[in-house]
Amino acid sequence: MAYQNTTPPTGEKISITDGSLRVPDHPIIPFIRGDGTGPDIWAASQKVFDAAVAKAYSGRRRIHWFEVFAGEAAKQKYDHWLPDDTVQAFKEFLVGIKGPLTTPVGGGIRSLNVALRQLLDLYVCLRPVQYFQGVPSPVKHPEKVDMVIFRENTEDIYAGIEYPAGSPEVQKVLDFLAREFPEDFSKIRFGTAQAMSEYLKLTSPQADLSRLEIQVGIGVKPVSFVGTLRLVKAALDYALREKRRSVTLVHKGNIMKFTEGAFRDWGYAVAERLYGPQVYTWSQWERTRKSRGEAAAVEEQKAALRNGAILVKDAIADITLQQVLTRPEDFDVIATLNLNGDYLSDALAAQVGGIGIAPGGNINYVTGHAIFEATHGTAPKYANLDKVNPGSVVLSGEMMFRYLGWIEAANLILKGLNGAIASKQVTYDFARLMEGATEIRCSAFGDNIVSHM
Repeated sequence: MAYQNTTPPTGEKISITDGSLRVPDHPIIPFIRGDGTGPDIWAASQKVFDAAVAKAYSGRRRIHWFEVFAGEAAKQKYDHWLPDDTVQAFKEFLVGIKGPLTTPVGGGIRSLNVALRQLLDLYVCLRPVQYFQGVPSPVKHPEKVDMVIFRENTEDIYAGIEYPAGSPEVQKVLDFLAREFPEDFSKIRFGTAQAMSEYLKLTSPQADLSRLEIQVGIGVKPVSFVGTLRLVKAALDYALREKRRSVTLVHKGNIMKFTEGAFRDWGYAVAERLYGPQVYTWSQWERTRKSRGEAAAVEEQKAALRNGAILVKDAIADITLQQVLTRPEDFDVIATLNLNGDYLSDALAAQVGGIGIAPGGNINYVTGHAIFEATHGTAPKYANLDKVNPGSVVLSGEMMFRYLGWIEAANLILKGLNGAIASKQVTYDFARLMEGATEIRCSAFGDNIVSHM
């Protein structure tokens, strides 16, 4: 498809062969500045990226940045929240990066971020969470938080299958359940006019019930074996490659037995069938306990871990949210469904300094497509003030370079950020909480990162 309103720069395309990225020395990388504070953040971050590449490779490598548009800027420029050119650029050049985007109010796209993930089938939302020494934190030992979250990105309630109360679609679903599954329909407490009327008569006896409409919203939560397989495989491949200790399947299977419970069971099956002795699962432990006793199961697990196996275990989502606070050292790599991952990644970000420095990547490891992004909102009240912390985009770029295999550039970004924070010349969000800190602007913080590479 030809581009309608933009032209790619000179440079080379990233490609993928047999599951491995082929990254040229002069790759074209599409980027979206973002809305609100996005332009300020991007300006500081691009300076960091270019400096890291220049220093790491002495001019042999260079990024050819390709600006594309989405969100408010695209709406104003092209009267479209997500232009075809933008989607085409991310499809063609495989790897890109973006700032925060506004979610349109009213009709149209529910979320631009979700739309991009679904259009490119970016089935992994990768959220590493680590602590940088000196960053203000609300917990006593933030340095114990060192986790990588693999959040399923295309299913669960984020698939967007839901219907508003009072709509013809909801009525069709209610009628179907009442006709085909009456026992399940009875669990919808106020799914009939009679049930609503009886309750309202008790609580609001003066209300006019003559034109009562059923008010029940309906949502559908799809969770599939294939969706589970590819997410858990990505998490296990990462854990093995990076020599991590464990993978925890986080779920709410005690309540949602055939969606979240299935995710857990399928996750264990994937681990055992695809990885054999490279992993040891709690499912194996439980089978051994039942057949040979608990002592045998304990010894079997110890022997597997001594031989280098990764432990694959599971945890209920609400308990996990407690335990990442009380015993974060028990968690390493986490694989979880979409909504759980949303809650968990933001909760963990708060422990290490806030979502303002939390990076994220959305990846399809089969096609190679990936979009790295700021995980925070647009913060429009700070737009064009050169004030906010660019850390989320900076660290998302660090993730991007690591994904490309440009490890030296990624390491320089981490070195620069650590040095900038240690210097205590930081943006307002850190300065107001760090003793003896000097507040500097967003652009100056980018310069500070570069000076500490």
